[in-house]
Amino acid sequence: MRGVTTLTTAGRPPTHHTASGAFRLLLTLCGLTALLLASAPLAAAPARAADAPAADRPPTQAAYLADRLRENPVHVTDQLPREVPRSMAPDFARLAERTGVPTYVLVLPGQGGSGEDLLGAVHDRLGRDGLFVLVDESEVRQAAAYGVRAPAEAARTTAAFELPYDAGPLRSFGRFVDVVAQGSERAKARADAAHERFRDGHEPERMYIGPSDRQNQSFVTGIALTGVPLSILLLAWCVRWSRRRFPRATPPRPKTDRPKWRRRLLVPGLALATAAAIAVTAPLVFDQTKRGPAPLPTSGDMTARVERVATGLARDPVYVDPESPQVLDATQLSRLHDRIERFGRSEGGGPVYVTVVPHLSEDESAGDGELFAATVRAKLSKADGIGEADGVYVVADPMTGYIDVFNHGLRLQSLPLNFDLPESIALGDDRADEADDHLLGERLDALMTYLDKAPRTEDPTTFGDPARAPSPEKENSLPPLFATDFWPGLFVGVVAAALLLGLVAGVLGIVVAVMRRRHPAPLPADALPLVSPTEPSEEYLRRTARTELHAAHEAVIAEPYDARAGGESLRIAAAWDRFEAAMLLVDGDVDEEPSPQTPGADPATLLAVIVLARASRNALDGDSNDHCCGVNPLHGPSAGRRHVRVSAEGNRRRMLSLCPLCLDSATAAPHELRERKLTLPGPARTRVPYDEPEGSPLWVLGDGISRLASAVRESSHVH
Repeated sequence: MRGVTTLTTAGRPPTHHTASGAFRLLLTLCGLTALLLASAPLAAAPARAADAPAADRPPTQAAYLADRLRENPVHVTDQLPREVPRSMAPDFARLAERTGVPTYVLVLPGQGGSGEDLLGAVHDRLGRDGLFVLVDESEVRQAAAYGVRAPAEAARTTAAFELPYDAGPLRSFGRFVDVVAQGSERAKARADAAHERFRDGHEPERMYIGPSDRQNQSFVTGIALTGVPLSILLLAWCVRWSRRRFPRATPPRPKTDRPKWRRRLLVPGLALATAAAIAVTAPLVFDQTKRGPAPLPTSGDMTARVERVATGLARDPVYVDPESPQVLDATQLSRLHDRIERFGRSEGGGPVYVTVVPHLSEDESAGDGELFAATVRAKLSKADGIGEADGVYVVADPMTGYIDVFNHGLRLQSLPLNFDLPESIALGDDRADEADDHLLGERLDALMTYLDKAPRTEDPTTFGDPARAPSPEKENSLPPLFATDFWPGLFVGVVAAALLLGLVAGVLGIVVAVMRRRHPAPLPADALPLVSPTEPSEEYLRRTARTELHAAHEAVIAEPYDARAGGESLRIAAAWDRFEAAMLLVDGDVDEEPSPQTPGADPATLLAVIVLARASRNALDGDSNDHCCGVNPLHGPSAGRRHVRVSAEGNRRRMLSLCPLCLDSATAAPHELRERKLTLPGPARTRVPYDEPEGSPLWVLGDGISRLASAVRESSHVH
């Protein structure tokens, strides 16, 4: 009944008992609500991100990227300034306009997986149809068409197989756009052809070279710069040396009126010109200046990510990169904030700044987490209302799962925090390696426990100043050509030239030795009486005639005859007169070795060639003796005349010119002269005296060598 009364008397003021009960009920409800609110975080702490309500999770990667594409259809990350700076966005936009369909481009760091799921999620969040392209730091990674007709996969395949791996993301996207614009049918055929060529081993050549390639170029340039000119100088000397020792089959160049200093400077001038040509052309041949296609980033490109992270840390001590896959759920973030707050209130504690961002060699810090933390701290210290941003900086990489800790200004031991951090926290265990999120939530919680227990120091400490990252211009530039291994190359070039000289000299030495055996040098005149045979074979006469004729040829050709000159020219004229007579006997061919079948190559003619050739050289040496040994013309020039008997028949004596050996024998042992009388091979294996063959010009040899030369010329005119 009271309930009904209450309903029927609702418009009246309540009684005292009614107000007291309502007040007690209100207090009970407030207490229960406070208890539930206080226990909710503790109850939810062990839960994973997948168990948390969707409304409590941080913004997803796809949602963030969809918002960026809603603002601009081309989004270039700020995490790759050394390879793809944000200032390249207009270049990608201009290329995207050529596809003929709405095109959305995402340029992000390379991530695990194919990227197709990411493009699909971004498309769903964006709510627009078009061609979606994912580009990483090197090429077009993935592409998908939603609601439009575009050969996305064929274009991606073509760009991957037609271009070398170092072509760069912009060139890869340009090739992708060109193929899309061709249409589906032609794009499919082009993709198949590119894949077939690649499968057959026709891989595109690299477009850029690295530092090791440049070192090789410098090394080769150094070798060429010293090796080639030195080789010219040394080989020229080797050629001159060989010309003096090599039995020549071709005549030497005649002397000219050109000044000798010009000839002496010809080879050094050629070597110097070669060195200058190499020094000038080497930079034109090896003209590469960059290691890769990356343009030079602006200062804004290099500071964009640091400013973004510092701005986020100014609002929240935990910054999670929205462009990367989310590895911390709402529950883990809430607990991490709570642990950071408690550490800040602890004795010797202070602020903790956690950054969950990728660290790559293409970012502004060149992948150096220590440098990144120091740069963020410096930027954060300049933010309004922050002051000196001392604290513990935690650098967590969502891609690799690595965690680094750097202390700046707190009363903590800095070195142990960085170098003695437990491996389970810094690197993770096997479970962390297998998990997609690398268990960063659990490991960051364990890190806060480690910080709580870390020993305090009396004074604040700092980890130290990190090394500066290389400038993008220097990092992407090749060293100069005339540097690095160029200097060792100069030394190696000298060694190589010396080795080449040794090799050539060795080969020429062997050839000279072989040729000297085939074409021995003429014997000196004082040795002829001792070694010349009295009964030479026809082969001996043929070989000696060729040797003497070549020697005479080299000697007279080096002394050209000038009929207008006097004095010295008489000596040269006599030499040429005798040499020409010898040449008449071999039909003017100094290179053709007389054979038994050659007309006129009989033993007497061969002996006449020997005598005339030797006399020609003797004339050039200043020997005006016109007679040779009458006993054996092979003995060389005469030293005097005597009446001697050289025939076994009769006692008739003859006045003969004799060599020194025969001249001594004519006095001491005259009977030996008959044994030394030269005989030549005759018919039917007989021997005949050298001056007896019928028709031989040697009949006049006793009258002098000049008379022999005249007889040869007269005989040639008759024939």
